[in-house]
Amino acid sequence: MPATDAIPFPFVDLALARCLERTEALSSSRFVEARARLSPQSGARWIEVAGAYALFDTPSSPLTQTFGLGVFEQVTAADLDHIEEFFRARAAPVFHEVSPLADPDLLPLLGGRGYQPVELTNVLFCPLGRDFTLAAAPPERLTARRVRPQDQEQVTAVAVRGWGESPGLEDFLREIGTITAHTAGALRFLVEQGGQPIATGTLCLGEGVALLAGACTVPEARKQGAQLALLDGRLRAAAEQGCDLAMMCAAPGSASQRNAERHGFRIAYTRIKWRLVPARTADEALGRPPLSPA
Repeated sequence: MPATDAIPFPFVDLALARCLERTEALSSSRFVEARARLSPQSGARWIEVAGAYALFDTPSSPLTQTFGLGVFEQVTAADLDHIEEFFRARAAPVFHEVSPLADPDLLPLLGGRGYQPVELTNVLFCPLGRDFTLAAAPPERLTARRVRPQDQEQVTAVAVRGWGESPGLEDFLREIGTITAHTAGALRFLVEQGGQPIATGTLCLGEGVALLAGACTVPEARKQGAQLALLDGRLRAAAEQGCDLAMMCAAPGSASQRNAERHGFRIAYTRIKWRLVPARTADEALGRPPLSPA
């Protein structure tokens, strides 16, 4: 049995949802702030509306959305007007990732404004203690350690191979790595085998909650315990930093979810990501080209 079974799990309620949603919002806002410092021309910025964080990283960034909408305060039409204008002014799509513990009046409000569901994400969590250990120890041949400034090239190389090589990916991952290295509360880790780096991942420290993100392993080293070593190293670091909870997000039914559950995580809830779909004309709805002006 996982060692976390000895530590009681908190109930999945509004208080827990607020804790988890704020942690992801906080870590994301710190990333946005780091981008703004490094690249002022990017226009990266975030605002708080009705307790939710609305973040603009870049128009195509997965962080460009809101976190915590409807969890902290009841959302009004005026609040959505404010948020939508924030994204519209930056030529960005409007996304809200909504917890099922959000105010129930939020869903009809979104539906009435033309939002459509586009993605599901499971939010998982586990309690931590000062002397936290996983029941299943990682293989002794693998070691997990904090990334040093001189490790940037190694981290990028592992990430490129771990996420899959494609045109432009290396530049993107290099940029993300540089920003993460300057993000408050973000700790990066490498797993090594025989001195060779084979896996990498990030730990974001919130206010008593740690967020695990960005884990990957190079193809030839998969299914050999690298992810367990990465999980163990990051959770130990989180416990040492005084975090009481750890969380992560995963696609429903994914290998990441199974791995987390195997080592003591539980699903707190499944979030729905909503996207604002521009209103269509009657002709477009019927599949007809609009009439040309006379």
